[in-house]
Amino acid sequence: MKKVLLLSMPFGALDRQSIGISLLKAQLNEIEVVCDIKYLTFTFAEYIGCEEYYSISNDIPHTAFVGEWIFFEALFGDNPKNEQNYIKKILQDEWKLSNDLINRILNVKKIVPHFMDYCISAIPWEEYAVIGFTSTFEQNIASLGLAKRIKKKYPEIKIVFGGGNWEGEMGRELHRNFSFVDFVCSGEADISFPLLVNHILRKSNSTTPLHRVKGIIYRNNGKSINTGMSDLVYKMDQLPIQDYYDYFRDFNESSATDSVIPNILFESSRGCWWGHKNQCTFCGLNGQTMCFRSKSAERIINELNYLVDKWKIDMLQAVDNVIDMDYFKNVLPAITKQNSGWNFFYEIRPSLKRNEVQALKSSGITHVQPGIESLNNHILKLMRKGTTALRNIQLLKWCKEFGIHVSWNLLYGFPGEKKEDYVETMNFLPSISHLDPPTGWGPIRLDRFSPYFTSPTEFGITNIKHLASYSYLYPFPDAVLNKIAYYFDFDYEPELDPSGYADSVVEYIISWKKNPNIEMLKSITGNGKALHLIDSRTVALKPNYTLYGVDREVYLYCDTVRSLPSIMKYLKIKYPKSHFSETQIIKFLNALENNKLMISDGNYYLSLAIKLPQIEKHFNKKKCA
Repeated sequence: MKKVLLLSMPFGALDRQSIGISLLKAQLNEIEVVCDIKYLTFTFAEYIGCEEYYSISNDIPHTAFVGEWIFFEALFGDNPKNEQNYIKKILQDEWKLSNDLINRILNVKKIVPHFMDYCISAIPWEEYAVIGFTSTFEQNIASLGLAKRIKKKYPEIKIVFGGGNWEGEMGRELHRNFSFVDFVCSGEADISFPLLVNHILRKSNSTTPLHRVKGIIYRNNGKSINTGMSDLVYKMDQLPIQDYYDYFRDFNESSATDSVIPNILFESSRGCWWGHKNQCTFCGLNGQTMCFRSKSAERIINELNYLVDKWKIDMLQAVDNVIDMDYFKNVLPAITKQNSGWNFFYEIRPSLKRNEVQALKSSGITHVQPGIESLNNHILKLMRKGTTALRNIQLLKWCKEFGIHVSWNLLYGFPGEKKEDYVETMNFLPSISHLDPPTGWGPIRLDRFSPYFTSPTEFGITNIKHLASYSYLYPFPDAVLNKIAYYFDFDYEPELDPSGYADSVVEYIISWKKNPNIEMLKSITGNGKALHLIDSRTVALKPNYTLYGVDREVYLYCDTVRSLPSIMKYLKIKYPKSHFSETQIIKFLNALENNKLMISDGNYYLSLAIKLPQIEKHFNKKKCA
């Protein structure tokens, strides 16, 4: 029986495996179908050099689609006018790329035909009955270009596409326009793809008719037939452990990986438990698979131990949209007890408690992405984020204290924003200059599957149209491009247009990024009853402060976001025989805020100092006030 080959094309990541096709290989092995995986990402990196590969895939704005465009001629043929217009309108006018970088892009583009020729000649295609392409982000046109060549030379081979670029309407429209693509697995393919392969390889005795395999698109008399949404995997523990053999084989054989440090990808959950309840307005992640499902603690611990032991790599990245909160009770304590020395990346919610942040660090989670996109309460409500500005800052502070790197973004351009929102944000920013700056910033995108896309009139969004870049990737009418695109341009209803509101915030962030982590505001608990604050920030009014008694207790209590009633209640319990007026406490809180030692949104208060271990002898008391 012939085999199955799954391909990962440029510009897939070099330092990470394709977890989707690695899972599918493991599932095919369970039904005794021989499956190979080939990472042609490494091959292309050898052709153009690792530096250029990383530059195109990481340094150039994603929505310029350079990684897609350089393969245009491999799919559609020579088109000098397309090249001239793309360079002028997208690379120069829109993204302002330098001439040197544009020339480098053009030099890479010249290498594409040689790479494609090599792919066709180097792989024994006749051994395979099914060729599957995974396509996410900038992998689509390279994959289509190679698929077209394979089909022309080996028409009997069945071509299957899947991945984020082929979900829902996108997959249906791409299938209609590229006749050499036989099948599409839309959405989760854990169930549909093995059934499809079984149908292709064992057609005479296949138990499942093609039209009953949910989640696929196939042809019947030249027409694209869609069988509907794919079945979801609800019992995550029943999934096999992904097979990374092919990745590490190709990685070790490649001459382009000397400077590449691989990470192990793992999956402990799917969907988003927050989005399942209240999807963020701008988020298009998960597509049609928002329903949250997770693996058991026992399964995920066993899986991680297996992966690390087999591949001897302790850098682990969760592909989850958000960590399962139950893992704080079972998975993280188990990893901490195991004392594995692993280093993790996880996506989290910004509303974690202090002990939960400490649990992250204790278990080895040293890098997080918490879904922080704004520091303004009104804008956060517009997003449906379910958090507040102070809680976002609270998380940044605690991560700083525990040594966890935070990747966060500051987004703007949400319909309904007010100019005052950014005035309030600017009031916060100088006070938190000792925390990690945002890793990125920019206007919101309109993504397919997001509420902004599915219900635009509800939010005052009009004139939705595919990003201009798509016109230079596919020579199709706008009506077709609107069905293929994942990213869109749009207009606001006139009264909701927030253009220019965020300019001062962006300017501050650019400066902040140039000088990250130079400034510090820290608190040290002395051996006595004093709390020492040491302030080296640019906004510091004094370098040192010392707080005693009630003042000390208030500041420490507000390490977590607190309301005035909560503060008053705490003091009455702490000092039952003393009497504090609300006016006195408000006066003290205002003084802290005026000295940039605390921030408030008018209802809640948060201390800003990073806690350091107890020490007193090195503190210069003469400088205290």
